[in-house]
Amino acid sequence: MLDPIITFFQRLFSAIGRGVGIAVAWVLWPFIAAHGWYNQRTWTVKGIVLAGLAVLVVSYGYFIIQTQRWTNFDPDYIAAYKFAERTVPAGQELPATDGAARTCQRSAIVDVAADLTDFNVNQNAWISSMLLYRFGLFGMDWDNTPFLDNKASFQRGVNQAVRRTSVELVDTLGRVRGTSGINANLQEARGNMQFSEYSWYFGLDPFGPKTPTPSYYRSAIRSFQAFNAELVACNAVFDGRADNLIQFIDRIAGDIGSTSAILRERSENYNGGWFDTRADDRFWFAYGQLYGYYGVLSAAGADFSQVIRERNLTTLWNDTLVQTRAALRIQPAIISNGEESGWLMPSHLATMGFYVLRVRSNLVELRSVLDR
Repeated sequence: MLDPIITFFQRLFSAIGRGVGIAVAWVLWPFIAAHGWYNQRTWTVKGIVLAGLAVLVVSYGYFIIQTQRWTNFDPDYIAAYKFAERTVPAGQELPATDGAARTCQRSAIVDVAADLTDFNVNQNAWISSMLLYRFGLFGMDWDNTPFLDNKASFQRGVNQAVRRTSVELVDTLGRVRGTSGINANLQEARGNMQFSEYSWYFGLDPFGPKTPTPSYYRSAIRSFQAFNAELVACNAVFDGRADNLIQFIDRIAGDIGSTSAILRERSENYNGGWFDTRADDRFWFAYGQLYGYYGVLSAAGADFSQVIRERNLTTLWNDTLVQTRAALRIQPAIISNGEESGWLMPSHLATMGFYVLRVRSNLVELRSVLDR
């Protein structure tokens, strides 16, 4: 009576074995064919092939190391600036000392913008414009895979915060509206920060050699530093008025509000749990953006210290920084985009979205108080 059952399972496992064998053969066939072709070549050709393979292995090894090593990543990086010790707002003259030349207070916002960019392109390799990142995984964009894209997304998030800040420095903070021209150094910094994040040494559209992205961002660093040198020499303007702070807060709130919408859309419509391959780049972009704005807002508290004191905003401002820092505690090893009510796979996008909205809510409240 058991013979038909035994025969069935024998045939089943035999079929599975043949299927696995065929699959393995298909996978190994290109390598076997390449091995056969390689054995028939001259030593000159073999040497060229081996050299090409060695370059490929070394290149991918370097690429993988750079995507996994986050040099000087520190959510508490603002502590090194000691903003609490600053008593004079940006652009205002510092107390004179005997025999010293007249000096003015440098801008903490500009310092942070320059340092965040330095962190992205000098202390770390800029991943998004690396050749192997542009090639993708067998032609598939790395952002569409769960591999090797977290650092690139984080860097682009930080860069977004600096880009937005550079625009506001040119349009409002670095000039007296209606009575002064645009500062040339800030203008150059803004232009360089708007450059494509994906440019390598050569491109197809347009076809020909190009200047890679990190070179533009390094130029922006020098322009930021040149502006602060002008400011220290009292040859530039930082307009630390309350209405400028209102507009600056508005722009930041709008920027992170857009990110919140992206997180919500992904969280609501793509509940793939650990298998959502776009969840990680959405998460780390938002994380990088808050990482950047944590420094920018901390710096703004120093640059606009007089306005904040006069409007009794110190507690609310500090609460905003605390909320922003709280979001940076979330550092999961694997990003999951599960159902918000699920119990097996967490929803990291919903959690990050919650923190982003809390920060935005605090900014809106700050703006409301300033506008009274």
